[in-house]
Amino acid sequence: MAEISVSGKMKVKSLKNDFKKAFGATLRVYQSVSGKGRFADDDATLASIRAEGAKGGELAVKGNMLVGNFEKKFAEMWGIGVQVANANDTALAKDDVTLTQAGK
Repeated sequence: MAEISVSGKMKVKSLKNDFKKAFGATLRVYQSVSGKGRFADDDATLASIRAEGAKGGELAVKGNMLVGNFEKKFAEMWGIGVQVANANDTALAKDDVTLTQAGK
């Protein structure tokens, strides 16, 4: 099963690339926790853009995790908004599908 490990020292572009390779879906990373507005800078680390008061840490992400749970967990840990989109980045994935299904 596909899996990635996420930590605060990871750059946004590395996270997006690892996510795409592992699950086939596109990951959108935002400046704000709402998952709306400006996209995060690809060269920024997750720690540098996390919300004040967010703990950060490490997270193992598996392909059977639901999209909605992944987005919520990411916001809770880092205070960073993310959204999962399909492989072509033309539509957002539904919250009740797995990360692997979102990339198909």
